[in-house]
Amino acid sequence: MKTYTVQEENTLKKFTDDVNAQASFAFRSLLQGKNIRVNGVRVRSDMPLGKGDVVQYFLTPAQEEKRAFTVLYEDDNIVVADKESGVNAEAVFSALNERYPVYFIHRIDRNTDGLMVFAKNADAEEELLGCFRERKTEKVYLAAVAGHMEPLCAVAEAYLVKDGKTATVRIYREPRGEKIVTEYETLDRNAAFSLLRVTLHTGKTHQIRAHLAFLGHPVLGDGKYGDSALNRRLHMTRQRLLAKELTLFPDGKLQYLRGKKFISPKNLEIPPENA
Repeated sequence: MKTYTVQEENTLKKFTDDVNAQASFAFRSLLQGKNIRVNGVRVRSDMPLGKGDVVQYFLTPAQEEKRAFTVLYEDDNIVVADKESGVNAEAVFSALNERYPVYFIHRIDRNTDGLMVFAKNADAEEELLGCFRERKTEKVYLAAVAGHMEPLCAVAEAYLVKDGKTATVRIYREPRGEKIVTEYETLDRNAAFSLLRVTLHTGKTHQIRAHLAFLGHPVLGDGKYGDSALNRRLHMTRQRLLAKELTLFPDGKLQYLRGKKFISPKNLEIPPENA
């Protein structure tokens, strides 16, 4: 049994997604089996939660063992986690906090695989936040996309505007909103799909997914910016995007990590051209 206290108004589904990845994976079956309790009462559907509510999850051993992330590197100052697709970044933070205090530094999308870094003390938090804010990091992704990029490699520039109402972004060629710079290199391709190595020179919300879709080559499985008909044909419900490499360039307390490259052992493959 896992027990959590709600800190602010929420819904049971969103709260579950943010605090316990294993319960999030099994949310429907837990509800059907009345294996979630709110303030001691078994519930069978999503519901609003208020501050101070107590939520309990009764998971089977198999459900508890489903992997949400792997700790790739750890020292006295930082933790680098390799997150699984389908897991909220907040759930990784929550799980790590059950072991020792950590500080949230950055997010990757729920349905994106790959690397996240957390701080283990306030000094490390300040320095890591500065690295991300001042672009003293290098973030490299792998992306499986529709079609072929022309040219095969390039540094693409555009402008991004957030739409708060739809929780999406829009991309424009002309100056508007925030400038984005996305570098890509084609690693593999067949008649229908390509595998790209993508380096972010700016790190804006949904930048890779939205920018590649704007260029006419959406990430496979992307439900927001992708090709819905193609995703259905491929039976893909999560974007094929992997935060593959993360390199830090700190100057202060974490200088011993300067230039250290963390690499996820995961990889992506493109589907067969006749898929």
